[in-house]
Amino acid sequence: MDSNIDDTQHSPAGSYQQRATSSGTLPNEFVGLSITNSQHLQLHHQAFADDYLQPPLPPPPPPPPAMGDNSGVIAFDITEKFRIAAQTLEPGELVKDGHFTLFESVGALEIMDPKMDSGFLAPGESLDEDYDVTRPLLPREVIGIIDRLLSLEMAWHLGHPLSQTLLTNVYIERMLNPEPMSLEEADFIRDRGAEKDPMHQVLRAYCLGLVKTCWFVNERIKQEHYHEEEDFVTNTYTRSLLEDIDADEIRDEIMEARKVVYNLRHRITDEVSWALGFRLELRSAFLRVIELSDLRSDPDSLSLPWSQMKSVWEAIEKSRHLGTPVPEAFSTKIQRRLASTMPPRPIVELSPDETYKHFKKLIADGIAVLDVLKYEDTQSLLNFVVTFQAQKPQPMVYIRTLLQSFLFKDMVILGRLSIRHILDADLCLIALPSARLLDRTNDLVEAPHHPHYAIAHQMELFRQRAAQSYLDIFRVFCQNRCRIRRTLFHSIHDWDAVHADALDIDSLLQHQLEEPHITYEKSGPLWNKPLSSWAYFYKLRIMEWCVQFGFELEIYAPDELPKMYYYLYWLTRTRVKLIEHFRIFVNSRYADYTAGIPNCLTVNTNVTENEFIRSRAYLNQAHFEAAATSDMAESLTLIYKALMKEKLIDSSPPQPYGNDALRFQFRMRGFARCDIPGLPEWEEYLSLDGPRYTSATMLEHAKHLLIETRRWLEGMCELSPDKSFTFNCHERWKEGVENILRSLIAMDELCGRLLELIELRGAGGLEGVVKVEIGKPKDWHHEFWAVPTLVELKGVEGGGKK
Repeated sequence: MDSNIDDTQHSPAGSYQQRATSSGTLPNEFVGLSITNSQHLQLHHQAFADDYLQPPLPPPPPPPPAMGDNSGVIAFDITEKFRIAAQTLEPGELVKDGHFTLFESVGALEIMDPKMDSGFLAPGESLDEDYDVTRPLLPREVIGIIDRLLSLEMAWHLGHPLSQTLLTNVYIERMLNPEPMSLEEADFIRDRGAEKDPMHQVLRAYCLGLVKTCWFVNERIKQEHYHEEEDFVTNTYTRSLLEDIDADEIRDEIMEARKVVYNLRHRITDEVSWALGFRLELRSAFLRVIELSDLRSDPDSLSLPWSQMKSVWEAIEKSRHLGTPVPEAFSTKIQRRLASTMPPRPIVELSPDETYKHFKKLIADGIAVLDVLKYEDTQSLLNFVVTFQAQKPQPMVYIRTLLQSFLFKDMVILGRLSIRHILDADLCLIALPSARLLDRTNDLVEAPHHPHYAIAHQMELFRQRAAQSYLDIFRVFCQNRCRIRRTLFHSIHDWDAVHADALDIDSLLQHQLEEPHITYEKSGPLWNKPLSSWAYFYKLRIMEWCVQFGFELEIYAPDELPKMYYYLYWLTRTRVKLIEHFRIFVNSRYADYTAGIPNCLTVNTNVTENEFIRSRAYLNQAHFEAAATSDMAESLTLIYKALMKEKLIDSSPPQPYGNDALRFQFRMRGFARCDIPGLPEWEEYLSLDGPRYTSATMLEHAKHLLIETRRWLEGMCELSPDKSFTFNCHERWKEGVENILRSLIAMDELCGRLLELIELRGAGGLEGVVKVEIGKPKDWHHEFWAVPTLVELKGVEGGGKK
């Protein structure tokens, strides 16, 4: 370059220009540079090095060839000026221009990096895909393209973005870009003649149905509670997904394509014809499923298209071998035209077996979720949601949002029930069977000083306060497992506030009803307080779920497991006492009812006896479940403490910045905000480490606890849906109880084997003889019960028994 060009000359935009000033300030070209040593400036180009450190430079290369008309461009060498300006900086000084943003600096790093620069082209590579969508297609090629689209569609359902799945297909991209304004424009061959290639017509109809289905699914998910990037990516990258084209028109196109395939059956063989027909039928059935999902009144009619999809999918799986892959019809180059700040990403594709498995699961869950509309009682509804979401693998996000829609759309529960109906039904089942507080005739009283008017007013205040928190329990369980635990933790504080407000309302209602207390031989006088007790019941359940999800999600370290099982035991023991409180008052009122004794809290109707029977049955079942959980948690606490005493689990791993008490306090931080029930005493937990509790005594006590618990669980497995309050989800609930029973049996066997080993070894201990493996939740019988296993390292005979 010519370094003698006059510095005052102006050069056009895009060329280097001198902007140095006489004061020695750094020109804007050098912003973002950090100089660490002004004497030895490290530069990557030889032209920036000191002359005495470098060999003589070779002659400069010839100037680049002229590209277009650049007659006005004047270039000059800025190397020396750059060096002089850099020497004015102190070591470590950072020069930053206010207009030089992070986006620009990172963008400069991305340029020409094939992993980051979507515009980077390899030698000989074209900017756009070279695939010709007008080329004739063989029927088997259409099957191959459709099958790969099915794989990409399922990858999208599993949470991958459209830019890495369906929008990598050339046919879909040409159909959607530019945006079609009518059905005729929605074609990958624009302005085609009157005569259409039959296979193009089939593929177009399939793509129309696929894209419209994706739009429906995307809109459904966006309307409900979900978590972007965590569950699902709703970004369409400015592609419209045919939102302005009516689904009936698309369904007509699919029917026309099926007729075309039928007419060609003799030319393309019946086998290929049926394969194409089934794939088109899948699209039509999926559209019907989505459109009918808004009709929540008749679950049987909703199940018909899902059942049709199930049979069609099995037929598609059997014809999978007929397709011929067309890999050139899919390209990542399309990502360059999408409105995205993401760098290029590879196509996400599932194997045929994975696609089959996930589609089968989607259809099965779609059929199963319809049973939620068959409402029987509130606890069956809650058990349905909890067990449905506990499936492994968990239902896909579309099914979970469909469940939310069935439950809450337009704030009409299940399409036919009011929020008051659900809330009153749950209060009736747990705390207030046939109660005057829930009597709707209270609403008819308009005299402000009448007790019934005051009751109606206070109950309405309570419903307004508790309704959202109660419904949020169902909504929370429609999220993914990690999100369930996080959200439940937040709801603990909300339920604590509901509990406090309910205590005040209970006091006012007790005064209005002039309700007497009950004298109980174990604890003296008892007051009913049904509303606050009901709120306390759910607060305890939520706290238990938070602890149990911690085991499933592997939140706790091995040395924390006994502490958390002890806390679970403490919570469930509290819930057992609360259920006993409910039973005392319900049984007392039922005894008055059967004896014909008036009770200020009971209102006699034609369903009074049935409500008492149902409430007592639920409280008995809830008592068994809570007591079994409490005993199992206590047993597992003792087992882990015994293993720690035998030094098979490190009870206190090195933690330089804390101790066990502080770590326990930190772990309990999410629960400590609640004054009731509070936290267990740390000293009470430490008492298990005392000398009066040996490993053998703890294991014997754990084994004794499991005997009664096993009978309870075996009895629960025999309960009918009516007695277990598991309508429409009994098989899933029973499977969960059976898995808990297997965990209990494993705990019992572990206790027995440990007692044998301790007796054989005596004072020799078990360290070095056996080792403990806790495993992963997927290896446990039930994800809430981390039962360890023993691995014997050597024989124990003669191991030092004294």
